[in-house]
Amino acid sequence: MWTRHDTATALFCVLADGMSVFAVSIRRLLMITERFPPDVGGLATSGARTARALARCDVEVDVLAWTRTLPPGALETITDDGVRVHRLGLFASWDLSLQHTTNVLKWLHGERCFDALWGHYLHPAGFAAAVFGGLEDLPVTVSARGNDVDMMMFPPGDFARLTWTLDRARVVTAASRDLAKKIDLLLDRDAEVIVVPNAVDTEIFSPGAVDPTLAPSLGISPDELVLGFSGELRHKKGLPFLLAALAEVRRHRPACLLVIGEVRAREHEHLVAFSSAQPEAAERIVVTGHVESTARVRDHLRLVDVFLLPSVWDGMPNALLEAMACERVVIASDAGGIPEIVDHGVDGLLVARHELHRLGEAVLEVAGLSAERRGAIGAAARKKIVDRMSSANEASALHEVLARLEDHASKRS
Repeated sequence: MWTRHDTATALFCVLADGMSVFAVSIRRLLMITERFPPDVGGLATSGARTARALARCDVEVDVLAWTRTLPPGALETITDDGVRVHRLGLFASWDLSLQHTTNVLKWLHGERCFDALWGHYLHPAGFAAAVFGGLEDLPVTVSARGNDVDMMMFPPGDFARLTWTLDRARVVTAASRDLAKKIDLLLDRDAEVIVVPNAVDTEIFSPGAVDPTLAPSLGISPDELVLGFSGELRHKKGLPFLLAALAEVRRHRPACLLVIGEVRAREHEHLVAFSSAQPEAAERIVVTGHVESTARVRDHLRLVDVFLLPSVWDGMPNALLEAMACERVVIASDAGGIPEIVDHGVDGLLVARHELHRLGEAVLEVAGLSAERRGAIGAAARKKIVDRMSSANEASALHEVLARLEDHASKRS
């Protein structure tokens, strides 16, 4: 929790225990992001959380977010929880969209006079921030979130654009130490990447009573083992392995797969193929669709017996942290930053990426544990999230980002 103290020239953010965290004079910051709520997914969630955390420190935060819900080039501005959000309609191609975005940024900077830019995800947002920051001589931070590094560093990814964006940024942040290590590899210089941990609202995401009406409304039977996934289900998140695990578990006991969110449109062909091969198992895939309220997401998580995240690659997934905060037993892959938060056998289970075809076996192993053992794993998971993924830890990292941006801003002036 933050309290705020204003001065004429500097900003002091103070934690609830009274300790002063930082003093900077970055007054106006523009975040550029591809997705922002009400868009779904971890990128939108982390962008909103970061923007609001900065706004609570009396930094005036504007967000430019692209959208396909508006006509191409149309601009809509709203204020959301202290953050000014500008939604810009995308054109059919990114080259046209980015050129038009530069024009909009020029106008917006003239209206708001920003002190710094934040590119949330390396492409296209980080690239757009680096370009405009260079044109306007503004310090830029870019934030690596997950597979943005992996997709661009290997063919047919755009390695040159990736390294240029990282090199032009004055400050680089990453969601995990794994991502920070990759960025260090990509740059000749010592990047000094700042790891900004994701934060979880543990007041909302918590264990508690199960809504007795929820399972019946979803068609979930009392005798079914509920396997859970939260977010946008796609190949990156291990869609084929989730389907195979469901089929494997159902050979031994009744079970369903509860998808708290949506299946990406282009992945529906996998569901069709699974339905042809495993029609009975396919009938036990329950997809909620987008769940707007975080409290309602929590209610769905409380139904889950085993939460699954067999990611092929990942950063530090919010959905995993939220499930752990709800004391769910989680089984995840060892992709990206996941091993930085899951201690195998203590607060969850890890399955090596080359063994994800054995995910169903891992689920059956967990299902065979005693209720006391499963409870202990869940309790340890929540304790780790409370201890390490708090808003105070995130704020401490954001303080360092702002301080470095301020240092570059002062050198510029």
